Amino acid sequence: METTIGQLLSDKAEEHPDKEAIIFDDRRITYEELNEKAERLANFLRERGIGRDDKVSIWLPNLPEWIIAWFAVPKIGAVVVPTDPWYKGGEIEYMFNDSDVRAVIMTDEYGKYNFLEILEDKKSDLNKLDTLVLLDGESDEFESFGLEEALEKGKDWQDDKEYLKRKRDTEPDDVTFILYTSGTTGKPKGVMLSHHQIVKNAHDQGEILKTSDDDKLVIPVPFSHCFGNVMSITLTTVFGGTMIPLVEFEPHKALDLVEEEEATMIHGVPTMFIRELETIKEEDYDTSSLRTGIMAGSSCPVETMKSVINDLGCNVSITYGLTEASPGVTMTRFDDSVEDRVETVGRVMPDQEIKVVDDSGNEQPPGETGELLVKGYNVMKGYYNKPEATEETIEKGWLHTGDLAEMDERGYVEIVGRKKDMVIVGGLNVYPREIEEYLIEDPEIQEVAVVGVPDEELGEVVAAAVVPTEDADLTPQDVVDHVYGEIASAKVPRYVTVTDGLPVSGRGKVQKFKLRDQLEELIEEGELEKIVPSEVK
Repeated sequence: METTIGQLLSDKAEEHPDKEAIIFDDRRITYEELNEKAERLANFLRERGIGRDDKVSIWLPNLPEWIIAWFAVPKIGAVVVPTDPWYKGGEIEYMFNDSDVRAVIMTDEYGKYNFLEILEDKKSDLNKLDTLVLLDGESDEFESFGLEEALEKGKDWQDDKEYLKRKRDTEPDDVTFILYTSGTTGKPKGVMLSHHQIVKNAHDQGEILKTSDDDKLVIPVPFSHCFGNVMSITLTTVFGGTMIPLVEFEPHKALDLVEEEEATMIHGVPTMFIRELETIKEEDYDTSSLRTGIMAGSSCPVETMKSVINDLGCNVSITYGLTEASPGVTMTRFDDSVEDRVETVGRVMPDQEIKVVDDSGNEQPPGETGELLVKGYNVMKGYYNKPEATEETIEKGWLHTGDLAEMDERGYVEIVGRKKDMVIVGGLNVYPREIEEYLIEDPEIQEVAVVGVPDEELGEVVAAAVVPTEDADLTPQDVVDHVYGEIASAKVPRYVTVTDGLPVSGRGKVQKFKLRDQLEELIEEGELEKIVPSEVK
């Protein structure tokens, strides 16, 4: 689709002005109302001196105002830089300075986080920030405007020739979005994506889901992630559907919304679907309106997928992707078997190419492991202000995903791990993802992460950190015994810790480098000892 994000909303407002675009608590916002607010906010930002390619951050939870800002900023050729609601001062300073943020659309506080206080404490360290648009409160340190004030100041957009020219001059291939990667291996990098990349990727995923303007999507995933802004907001808007966001995920609330609004779609990561399934076992919910949705973020246990289809009545699709690929690369289809949905991440999406290569760049035959590469319209424009990192990641148009994969003769892809996560046990290549998938089958394990730790005899051995399900009576010995005999002995964890939580990045991804450090420290201090399977004791 050759259009801009801003024009996409304008077109939908013209096509069906009275259609509900957003349902949030007691607020029902039509496409015409949503577009009007976006136009006004965009015009205000232009009047404040925000120019083409200037960076504007959205620092809000999943509120309708996030969606308004998402469409407003691109209308004037400026660039959205999403900020996670749980970011702290150091992360804000790094990201705002690295991306040259000039303005922030935000609230003064959210939960235990005082956004305004964080910014004001960092004022002397923020190089370019000069304008705040606040839903609540006001700033003593920055020039700030209330959102309603901003909308009032920008209300004459239809008669503003300079504003209308700025809109016309914005092109689909312009960069409109810089999203910072999670930083699982260090400082986050800003991924640059264009209007076209975002809109087409959202369109292609929606086509696979057979999305229409009759669909209503419950959105429990954060808008500050691609899952939220591309795969939820933009996808729904492309097809003229209705967005039903949750400020924070809570299974009862999500299911209430499905029932009350007769939602047809719901997105989520596997743990969200697991909690929803647990909830419908305890209470009756009418989810008969559900048709489909996307599950992404981590692997899904077989029984969970079966329950989502049979008990929740939701024919979900699995999407694999990464921010650098706009983000979707592969998807499962409605007619795929349950096995293909849990053992693979589906087939490549339209207008993209993928291949699996060895360390020398040679394409691997079906069934052989190598790094997954992707090529097409969706490959990022690059990392902001990091040309060397960009060159390392994109080679002759091929994006190195860093994911180890296998592809079968049918083109179905199985992700077996991260290239950098591979563990070499006595010369044998061991992929943590494979072990994690075996471990997660244990009904007493809710989350798991596997890493390699140093070993004098074998060079490295496998270590696992597991989060038990509620009321589970799980021991490290149980974990080892669960997989012993199911996988090669080199893959059986030699160290196991049962913990309340795993170290995660701001975007909720497990930071394995931190986990590895934690486990190595426990081993060195003698607090974590090798476990021998019960059968060989």
